[in-house]
Amino acid sequence: MPSQTSRLFAKLQQYHFELRHVLVVFIILVAAQVLISLVQKISLQNFLVRTQEWYQRDAAERFANLAATSLELLLETASPAHQQNDAERRKIVQAFDIIFSQQLLLQQVEETCVLVSTGDKVFAIDNGEVLYEYFFENLTVLPPTDIPHEGALRRYHQVRDQLIASEQICNLLEDKQTFHVFVPFVPKGEFAGAVYIKNAPDFGFVTQEIKSSYNESSLVFMGMIFFGMIAMFYISSYTVKERDEAQKLLFQEREEQLKERIHYQKEAQFTKRIYHTHHKAEKVMGFIKEDLRSLAAPNIEEVKYRVTRYANFMSRVIYDMKWYEPPLQAIRNPIFQTSLNDVIRFVVEHICLRVATQSGKYKFALDLEAQLPPVPINEFVVWEILEPLLQNSMDHGGNGEVTVTVQTRYDQTSGISKVMVADNGPGILPDLLRTNEHGVKRLFLENISTKGNEQHSGYGCYLAYEIAKQRCGWNLDAENLPAGGCRFTLVIPN
Repeated sequence: MPSQTSRLFAKLQQYHFELRHVLVVFIILVAAQVLISLVQKISLQNFLVRTQEWYQRDAAERFANLAATSLELLLETASPAHQQNDAERRKIVQAFDIIFSQQLLLQQVEETCVLVSTGDKVFAIDNGEVLYEYFFENLTVLPPTDIPHEGALRRYHQVRDQLIASEQICNLLEDKQTFHVFVPFVPKGEFAGAVYIKNAPDFGFVTQEIKSSYNESSLVFMGMIFFGMIAMFYISSYTVKERDEAQKLLFQEREEQLKERIHYQKEAQFTKRIYHTHHKAEKVMGFIKEDLRSLAAPNIEEVKYRVTRYANFMSRVIYDMKWYEPPLQAIRNPIFQTSLNDVIRFVVEHICLRVATQSGKYKFALDLEAQLPPVPINEFVVWEILEPLLQNSMDHGGNGEVTVTVQTRYDQTSGISKVMVADNGPGILPDLLRTNEHGVKRLFLENISTKGNEQHSGYGCYLAYEIAKQRCGWNLDAENLPAGGCRFTLVIPN
């Protein structure tokens, strides 16, 4: 027996109860209880509605029948008019008034009167004096009542024939709440009209009490389920406490490993980017040395202008070496009013055309729109975007003479500026123009290069795309031209 118990306990230990399991059970039980309560409440509601309708109709008919019976008995037991004295007359009138007033004092009775006919006309009587004069003194011209009874008269015309034929109570229901009751008025065995009572009995307080009691029972039952689930959760949590602690330690260790891996990847990526940009710095330093060696009185201002901008670019390279992610205000700032045309001219004339392999192999055609507005981007950030695109057109132009065309356009309607760098080379491989799941063309991905398997390649277009897209909010695209060659397009919103 102990061995079987231990085996059963060991088997149960294989199942781990967690908060989500308890929540699922709790939600299922609560949903089932709510559904059951809803079905029962609907059934109870239907039962109460039917009961209320029956009660209201029965109550209205009993009130009206009692009033009609009282009036009939009073008329049958009263002496003829010529045998009555003034005291007896007052008593009969007073009795009529009491019957009318008692009906109005009843709960939910809104209107009561006696409907009688004189010729083809129907009149409503609601006080004892007029009723006495009509039955005992043969009054033919009835005075108007204090309360208008147009509704009662209209409905009486609808049911008059039915009352005369059946001499049974007729009940009309209005708006599922108000009952118009017509009781045949037959004093001394002759049909004289009808006793009308408008009654709106209220059964709502009973319904409300029953619903409240039912809701209380449902809440108690749901509370028992809730506390039962809490107890189950406490027991299951206690039994798996050690496992949760072990998982927590494992997750913490895994988190530290992921942090170290991410940090290592950032350092490796940062190192590769710095290695990729160092040759630009070396090239610019060579230009500075060359300008200083050629310094003379006639060209001192020209050399000073070039060396100053070269030095500012070197400062930017050094600044970028200090940050994984430079501050945004060092890239985008309203104080920067950079002329794209000016940067393009400088990079083309004083960077691209000063390369050692110049020898007439590269030609540049500049078509720059004068109305191009300035951009709030650091000048040397723009330089970092444009220089890789120009260099890509130069490096992949093939063995023949390469013509690189740089155009700038501005659309005043949309406020969009465009910079287009095109060449007449062989173009970009179609495989590099395919987009990945994020909609980015492979040409702009890291470690993707058109130079084959050269080491440390595949960063120029990647850096240009990342800086333009992520830091400047621009859009960069690449495409092959129908006539040959390729074109990079920078779209710069206003």
